[in-house]
Amino acid sequence: MTFDVIVVGAGHAGVEAAFAAARLGCHVGLCTLTADTVAHMPCNPAIGGTAKGHLVREIDALGGLMGQAIDATGIQFKLLNRSRGPAVWSPRAQADKKLYSRWVCDRVGQEPNIEWILARAGRIIVENGRVKGLALEDGDRIACSTLVITTGTFLNGLIHEGRDRRSAGRAGEPPSIELAESIRTFGFEVGRLKTGTPPRLDRHSIDFEKQVASGVFVEERGDSHPTPFSYRTRRPLENKISCWLLHTNDRVRELVQQNIDESPLYNGQISGIGPRYCPSLEDKIMRFPDRERHQIYLEPETIDGDEIYVNGFSMSMPRPVQEQLVHALPGLEDARMIRPGYAIEYDFVQPTELLPTLETRRVHGLFFAGQINGTSGYEEAAAQGLVAGVNAARTSRREDAFVLGRDEAYIGVLVDDLVTRGCLEPYRMFTSRAEHRLLLRIDNADLRLTPRGRDIGLVGDEHWEQFAQRRARYERNTRALEETSVHSASGQRMSASQLLRQPHVRLGDLVAANQVALEIDAESPEHDLATLETTIKYAGYLEQEMSRAARSRRDGRRRISPQFPFEDVPGLSREVVQRLTQIQPQTLGQAARIPGMTPAAVTVLGVFLNRLSPQVPLT
Repeated sequence: MTFDVIVVGAGHAGVEAAFAAARLGCHVGLCTLTADTVAHMPCNPAIGGTAKGHLVREIDALGGLMGQAIDATGIQFKLLNRSRGPAVWSPRAQADKKLYSRWVCDRVGQEPNIEWILARAGRIIVENGRVKGLALEDGDRIACSTLVITTGTFLNGLIHEGRDRRSAGRAGEPPSIELAESIRTFGFEVGRLKTGTPPRLDRHSIDFEKQVASGVFVEERGDSHPTPFSYRTRRPLENKISCWLLHTNDRVRELVQQNIDESPLYNGQISGIGPRYCPSLEDKIMRFPDRERHQIYLEPETIDGDEIYVNGFSMSMPRPVQEQLVHALPGLEDARMIRPGYAIEYDFVQPTELLPTLETRRVHGLFFAGQINGTSGYEEAAAQGLVAGVNAARTSRREDAFVLGRDEAYIGVLVDDLVTRGCLEPYRMFTSRAEHRLLLRIDNADLRLTPRGRDIGLVGDEHWEQFAQRRARYERNTRALEETSVHSASGQRMSASQLLRQPHVRLGDLVAANQVALEIDAESPEHDLATLETTIKYAGYLEQEMSRAARSRRDGRRRISPQFPFEDVPGLSREVVQRLTQIQPQTLGQAARIPGMTPAAVTVLGVFLNRLSPQVPLT
C-alpha cells in the first residue's frame, strides 16, 4: 500500500491536514486508533475565543473545515470584545462535542482521496534523510512520499491524578511510545509539556434554577444574533443552551493549600511545563494567594448529555480532594462528580526544528503539526494542520511552498513565532502577538485569504463563486458610500464615507434611515456592514498600517542561504551566532525576530548580506 501523504492522528490538526492534502488531489492515509475520537474535544468543548476565533475564520477562508464544523454543531455563540475595536472582535462557541466529532468524521469520510488506517503508528521509515513510509506497531509497513505527525498529547503521555500516574494519551487511550522513540532517534530537540482538564459533573445533580434565583450563579446566554464562524454558513445560528458563572471562595483556597503536597504539580512528580495563560486551580491559588476568588463557568458538553465541564477548575489533585473542592464551590454542595480532572505530561519537539512550511529540518518530507510543536488549543492545532497538509501535498508533487506572512494572517504569525522563537511553555495565540492586527480582522479574513486558498486549490467552485459575489458587493458598496451625498446632524452636506468617519456615526443607522442604498447580503448583513464600516472609519489608520507592513516586507525580503556562514560575520557576538546557527533563518526579517537579536546585530548582518548578494529578493 502506497500513499502520497500519510497523516498520523485524527485530532483537530490531523483532520485539517488530511482534508487539505486530499483536496489538493493527493491519496491520503489517515492513521488513527479509532474513528470514534476524530476531532475529539478532550478538554474544553468550545471553539474560538480571543485571537483563536481569528484563526478559525482564516482556516475557513482558506477552505478548511473547522468553521463549518462549529457552525453546524455549536450550541451557544458569542462575539467577544464587542466593546473594543474591531481588530480584537473574536467569535466563540460552545460545541456539542459528540455532534462536532461526528460531523467532522462524516465530512472527512466523504472525501474520496482519504483512506482510513485504523492502527497504531510505530516507526518513521527514512532513507537517505527522506521519508519513505510508516511502520505500524503491528508490523505492517506503509509507503508514502510525505508524512504529517499530529499526535497531540500521545507522545509518551503520562496522566497524573494525585500521586497516581499511568501511561496514556488521554484518559482511556494508550500513549504512543514507539513513535515517540522513533522521533527521538533523529536527534530532534525534545522536551516535556503539561496540560490538564477539570472534573466533569452530573448535570442532574445541580439545581441551576435555584442557584440563579438566589444569585449564586449568573446565567450566561448567547448573543441574540449569533455571528457565524464560516463565510459559507447560509442559515441563522441558534443558541440552545445557557452557561453559568460562579466564583471560588475561601474554603476552596483553604482546601488547595492544605492538600498542596498531594498535587503532582507541587510535589515534584511533574517535570513538564504547563500553560501560563490557562493555569490549574493549584497554580491560581498558590501563585495568587491574596486573590479572594476566581471565576468558574459551568458549561454543558452536549445538548442532551449529562456532563458539565467546570471551566477554570483544571486540577490534578487526588479524587477525594477533588470531590471536596467541587462541594466547596457555592451552589455545588450536592453536585455529583462523574469523573475527576487530571494533568497530562507529553513529549513535544522544539518547533525551531521546523521550516516555515512545518517540514522538519532533519528529515525531508516529515511534517509536524499541533501540540507536538508546543502549542495549546484546538484552533492553533487546526491552523498548523492546514499548513502542514498543504505543504506535505505540494512537497510530494515537488511544488513551491505555501507560507503565509505575518502581515497576511494570524496563521502566519503563529507559524513564524513557533519556528523562529520556539517554545518555553505551551504556546497560545493572542491578538497582542500580531503587530499588524488592524489588518488581520475577522471581518476581512475572506478578502485576505480566499484568493490564496483558490490559488493553491483548496477553495472549490461554489465557495469561490460565493466569495466573488461578496467581494464585488464590497467594491460596489465602497464606491456607493464615496459617491452618495448625505446631510450631517448639523446640516452640512458631505459624502456618506466622510460622515461615516465621525466616531458617533454607524453604518447600520445610515442604512436603516435610508440615507444610503447598499447591496447587503440578507442572510448575513453584519458581515458586509462590518467590513465596510471598519474599512472607511479607520481608513487613515489602515493606510499607515499597510505602509508599515510593506516596509516590513521590504526590509525582510533578503534571503539567507541554508549554508550561510554566520560565524564569519564580523561584529556578531557568540550568543547571536549560536542562535542564528540554531534557527537557520531564511530571511533577514526572520533573523530580526529571533530572541536575543539586537538592532545592531541585524544591521551588521544586513550589511554583510548586501556585500554578498545586494539584489537577491525573497521569491
